[in-house]
This record gives sequence, structure tokens and C-alpha cells, in this order.
Amino acid sequence: MRHQIRLRGISGEAKGRIWESDSLLRAGRLSNLEIILEDSSVSRRHAEIHRSDSSWWLRDLDSTNGTYVNGVRLGSGERQIHPRDIVQFGKVAMMVEMPEASEAEPVPPSSDQIIVEAEASSTWQEGLDRIIHDRNHSPRPGDQLMALLRAGHHLVSIQSEEELLSSILHDAVSVLDAQRGAIVLAEGPEGKLRLKATATGRGANSTRSFFSNALATRCMTQGRSILCCSVEEDDELRGALSIADGAMASVLCVLLRTPRKNLGVIHLDRSYWQRPFTEDDLHLADALAAHVSAGIECAQLMRRQRELFLQTISVMASAIEMRDAYTGGHTARVTNYSLLLADAMKLSPSDKEKIQLGGPLHDIGKIGIDDNILRKPDKLTDAEFEKMKSHTVLGDEILRSIPEMAGIRPIVRSHHERWDGRGYPDNLAGQDIDLLARVVAVADSFDAMTTKRPYNDHLTRKVKSAEEAFAEVERCAGTQFDPDCAKAFLSVRAEVIQTMQSTRNSGLFSITGLNIGGERSASTATSMLKSVKRV
Repeated sequence: MRHQIRLRGISGEAKGRIWESDSLLRAGRLSNLEIILEDSSVSRRHAEIHRSDSSWWLRDLDSTNGTYVNGVRLGSGERQIHPRDIVQFGKVAMMVEMPEASEAEPVPPSSDQIIVEAEASSTWQEGLDRIIHDRNHSPRPGDQLMALLRAGHHLVSIQSEEELLSSILHDAVSVLDAQRGAIVLAEGPEGKLRLKATATGRGANSTRSFFSNALATRCMTQGRSILCCSVEEDDELRGALSIADGAMASVLCVLLRTPRKNLGVIHLDRSYWQRPFTEDDLHLADALAAHVSAGIECAQLMRRQRELFLQTISVMASAIEMRDAYTGGHTARVTNYSLLLADAMKLSPSDKEKIQLGGPLHDIGKIGIDDNILRKPDKLTDAEFEKMKSHTVLGDEILRSIPEMAGIRPIVRSHHERWDGRGYPDNLAGQDIDLLARVVAVADSFDAMTTKRPYNDHLTRKVKSAEEAFAEVERCAGTQFDPDCAKAFLSVRAEVIQTMQSTRNSGLFSITGLNIGGERSASTATSMLKSVKRV
């Protein structure tokens, strides 16, 4: 028979405090309640625990932030509670104790009592060797082996670094039955640990802390994978808010490493209602970390190469603009407008990446236009304007020799085509025009209408205000512009105006020592792009 209940605070201002009763405990911020909690996440009358015969029941009192048992939020009914359950009022967590419980049901220590119980100090190669066999050289169970094989599949089937990390972590949480997990990677010259991916398992409360910075730092500093269980002697971790807030009773912190460097950690934890991690779990997680680390490093290198590639493209775009004082910032504005339009049209990440590359290079063919035309302050002759129009074909020819640029060539060649077929260079019409070229065409025309350019006069165009240019886009929908693109562009009017103002105030990127002009410029542009093309 259990007639008395005890709640022991394990987080926040309740930590270390004890409340006992043999009939009723009410929690909230009101002064007449048995459990008074001065915490903003707790409602005035939050929840109550009452006894019915020999059982104890918990009921939420329509609290704002909810009442949880073992990470699961209560609904409108009641839930029976037992020894070692974790009850949470808002963000304040408590452990249930019943003094009459038998010795067979010991009360675990509070959540900040964590110490390293086992370590795995294996090399990258030794970690890989554990993929097939465990630390006792026995074949791994089928579910463990499948988890490791799935992790290997992620490395070759997923290109996005974020998606790769998320997939790896979800598999780790599943196979190791963790309540939650996190991947933390070292970044920057100081190697600061930054949270990159999170995942939750069964019964986890996603509002709690996902990792212990102290444990992750220890794992990285010592270069060892760590297993921690609830004990009473760890001064470094005692009082760590992440441990208490996350109700972490057992933690695995395994090192992501390659032969070249330590990358970060995979952090997994279990709560009080789960069995603690074992040393076998540690070595399985360590093998998983060794298995996926090379793929994570490759994904990081690809991301950095892509960033360098984008920077180089920006330099190329700036080099083009330096030849024409009237078009300063044009490519940056067109790219930004095009990305806003792509978002409004819900284009795929792949299409937006092509715009991010093709936007800055849409006028790259101008690098082959003579200065006496490109910089002419007066109205262009018909022949000169025809030469100016050839920048679309010249740009396409520059990119033709670079296979990696195939996806953005339609933007460069076709951004001056018209929906009604009266554009150039190929007189394409309607959906025969590449979609991304249609997107950039709206952005390019809008910037041309709102910017002073010498050959505007050739087309009898004067500089328009933003509102006049938006009205022109609306008027020309279905003739010059794809009507869907025009409609979507008008829907992001405020964002376009804000981008226009900020881009024009940001100035130009400057570059020196670049020989620009005519055929030599086209050759230089091609060689520069080839030197930085993505692998």
C-alpha cells in the first residue's frame, strides 16, 4: 500500500526541494497551493496530484504550457503516476518518489549526478572495424548492422549537408532507442561547437535541451567517446542546466572524426524511465560515428567549395559591372529580385540554386561587348543596339565549354525573350522559354526600368519609380512577361522595394588587375570559371 507521495525538484528553482502529501498536491503560482512555483512557464493553477485508494493520479488544470509525464503531455483526463516518473509543470521538472515503495524499486539520483562510466578511445580505422563486429568480436545483430548500412547509404544518396546530418541522427536515435539526439560540429578558427541537427525518439519532449555543452566539449577536448550514467560524484557536470532540463539520466557522447581531424560529436540521451546505455551501446554508437564521419567531412568540403564558387561568380559579376558605371549593383539586385520571385512561386531548392548562380552571370556576355558601346553616354545606333543584344549569345558561348554550367545557360541566353515571342535572341514564346529565364526576365526588366542606363534611351524608356515599374510589369503580363511570373512578382512588392533600397546602398565589390574587353575578356572569363568549377 502506498499512501504517501513525494515530489523531488530536479530543474529550475524547484531543484533540490521536496513536497510530500498523503492525499493531495496542487501546483501553480498561487500562494494557497501545496506546490508554489514562481516560474513564468507555470500557470496560476497548473495541475494537481490526488490519491484514489492506493493509486496516485495527475490532472492538468487547463494550464498554458502543459503538464507532462515522462515527456508526454497530458490531455483532458487523468493519468496514473508511479515511482521514478518525471512530472513536468511547464518547464519545471520533478521526480515522483513513494516512500512505501519496496527496495526493488529504488529511487534514482537527481539528474545532475552524471559521471563518465566508460570511454571509447579508438582510432577512425578501429571504429570502422566495429561495423561488422562488436567489441567482443561477435557479429552484430541484424538491426544494428542495418542501421550502419543505412548510414552508409545516406553518404552516397544525399547531397545536402543538412539532410545528411538529419538522416544520420534519426537512424542513431532509432537504433539506440534514445529519447533525443543532437549533432554538434566544430566551426570557425576557434573550433566552437555549434548545434547542426536534432532528433527526438519515443516519448521525448522536444522543448527540452538537446545536448550538454560540457559533455560535448569534454568529448572533443579529450578526443574520446563517452558513456555517462547517473552517479553522485561528477563536480564538472553537477548543476548543468541542460542535463536537468533535458531529464538526461544516461548520455552517450561519441566523437565524429577522420584521420585528418575531429569534426564534432553525436550526443544521445535516455531518461529515467528508460534503461541506461551500456558499454555495448557506446561501442555501437562509436562505430556509427566513425562510419559517417568521412561523409560529413566531404559534405563540409563541398559546401565550402560551393561558397568559394559563389564568391568567384560575384567577383566575375562585379568585373562586368566595373566596365559600366550605369549598371552598378545591377546583377546583385536582379539576383535578389529573382530569388524573391522564386520563393513566391515556390520553386524547388535546385531551381533557386540555379538562380543564385545564373543571376550574377546573366549578363556575362557583356564582357565581350566593346567599351565604346557599353559605356557610350548617348543613345545607341540601331547597329550598336544589335551588338549590345548579342551579349545573350556571347554569354551562352562562354558557358558552353563548362559542362557544370549547363543548368544556368538558359538564364544567360533567354532572359530577354518575351512571352509573346518578340524577344531575342531566338524569338521563343510562352512556355518554350525556360522557366528560370522567365523569372530572371521580370527581375531584369524591373531593374532596367528603375535604373538610369544609356541604352534605355534607345528604347524610349525613362527611369521609372518603383510603383510605375510595378504597374508596367502588371500591364505587360501576358505580352512581355509570363503572367504567372508577373503576378507572383507583384505579390512580393514590399520585399522587392526593401531589397532595391538595401542593395543600392551597399556599394560595389571592387576588383583590380583584370584585363577586360572584347574577345580576350571572353577567354579570361571562361578560364576563370573553369578554374573554380565545382567537382
